[in-house]
Amino acid sequence: MVASPNSKMQRVLQISMAATFLYVVATFYFGVRAHSLALISEAGHNVSDLLAILLSFVAVYFQSRPATEEKTFGYQRAGVLAAFVNALTLIVLSIWIAFAATHRFSAPVAVQPRLMMAVAAAGVLMNGAIASLLWKFSGDVNIRSVFLHMLGDTLSTAAVIAGGAGILYTGLSWIDPLLSILIAGMILWSSVGIVRETLNILLEGTPSTLHLAEIRAAMQEVDGVLNVHDLHVWSLGSSSHALACHVTTSEMPMSECGAILESLNCAIRDRFHIHHTTIQFETTGCETTHGCSAPPPLEVVGAHGHHHHHGHSHAH
Repeated sequence: MVASPNSKMQRVLQISMAATFLYVVATFYFGVRAHSLALISEAGHNVSDLLAILLSFVAVYFQSRPATEEKTFGYQRAGVLAAFVNALTLIVLSIWIAFAATHRFSAPVAVQPRLMMAVAAAGVLMNGAIASLLWKFSGDVNIRSVFLHMLGDTLSTAAVIAGGAGILYTGLSWIDPLLSILIAGMILWSSVGIVRETLNILLEGTPSTLHLAEIRAAMQEVDGVLNVHDLHVWSLGSSSHALACHVTTSEMPMSECGAILESLNCAIRDRFHIHHTTIQFETTGCETTHGCSAPPPLEVVGAHGHHHHHGHSHAH
C-alpha cells in the first residue's frame, strides 16, 4: 500500500522534531559552556523551529480530516494558520537576538571558538538533512515555513563555524555578537515574507501567482460569454484556490448553458489550476449602484421580460 503524501509529510516532520530537540539541548548546553551568544541564539532559533515543526505536524493532521457540515471546506487553512504563528514567533525571536547581541558589543565576553565550531558543524549536518527532506513538500506554505527555518538554520550554523574560525585566528570577540545580528536579520527577512503570504490567504486576497485580468480575459474568450464581472479568486489553503463570479450571456435555452459552463470550467482548471468554482449566469448586467446582487434563482421572468439563468459549478 502506497503511503499518502500527508502520511509521508507527517513522518518527515516526526523525524525533524526528534533531531531538532536533541540539537536544541546540545547547542544550549555547549553555548553556555563556550560563552557563545551565537550558539545560544542558535539554540533559541531551534526552539522556535521545534515549535514550528510541532505546529506544522498538528496542521497536517487537521488538513487530512474531511469536510463536515460545520467546516464545509475542511481544515485546509490549518497549515496556513500554523505558518502565520510560526513566522510571528520568529520575528519576536530575531528582535530578542538583536538586542542581546547589541549588549554584547558594549560588554564583550570571551568565547571558546573550537567548541563553537564543533557544535555548529553538527548543526549544519542535521539542519541540512532536515531541509533536504522537507524540500519535496515545500509547495505547501505550512511546510515551506518549516523548510525556510531549517534552511536558515543551516546557513546560520555555517556562519557560526566561520565566526568561530575568525575568533580563533584573530582573537576578536565582537565577531560573535556580529554573527548573532546577521542571523537575526536573516530570520526576520524570511519570516516577514511568510507573514505577508499567509495574511494574504487568511484575508482572502487574490493569490500572488494569479491575475484577475488574465482570468477574466480567458473566460470571456468562451463562445457565448459577453461579460465576466463580480469576479473573486481566493485561496482555501496554500495550493488550493477557489473562484466565484457572474457571467453575462446572450439569451439562450437553459440546455445551452451547460456547454458554456463546461468550457468555462475547463479554461479555469487547465490554465489557472482552480478546481473549485461558483459561476452565476445572467442575461442582463447587475443593475445596482452598490456592487452585484444575486438575481432570482433559475428561470424567472424579471420586470423587463429578461430571463435569468444561474449555473453553479463545484468542480473538485
